[in-house]
Amino acid sequence: QVQLVESGGGLVQAGGSLRLSCAASGLTYAMGWFRQAPGKEREFVASMRWADPYYADSVKGRFTISRDNAKNTVYLQMNSLKPEDTAVYYCAARTIPTMDRTGSLYRTGSFYGYWGQGTQVTVSS
Repeated sequence: QVQLVESGGGLVQAGGSLRLSCAASGLTYAMGWFRQAPGKEREFVASMRWADPYYADSVKGRFTISRDNAKNTVYLQMNSLKPEDTAVYYCAARTIPTMDRTGSLYRTGSFYGYWGQGTQVTVSS
């Protein structure tokens, strides 16, 4: 069992920045961030398998995912935030190695077996 603890959410004005952190209690193979806005389905934001990052088109160029393997922690640096980025952000992790050269698996929620409790990000206009 792996537990994930997220931190770093909050309220920020449009154009501002936030940094989310997710600390895992054990070793992970891949970690990712998903978000869910009110009335919408959960959507992929970013993920990282070892040193390979993957991004949703909507955040590419604005968000950066990184990992500190020594701390079993993944970060999401969010810059140039927009009101449409407002959502609850969830950290996800997978411990079982699975290669996918297309990268599509790492963008899929069902790929991850562990989830954090979520952290609210609100971007005001």
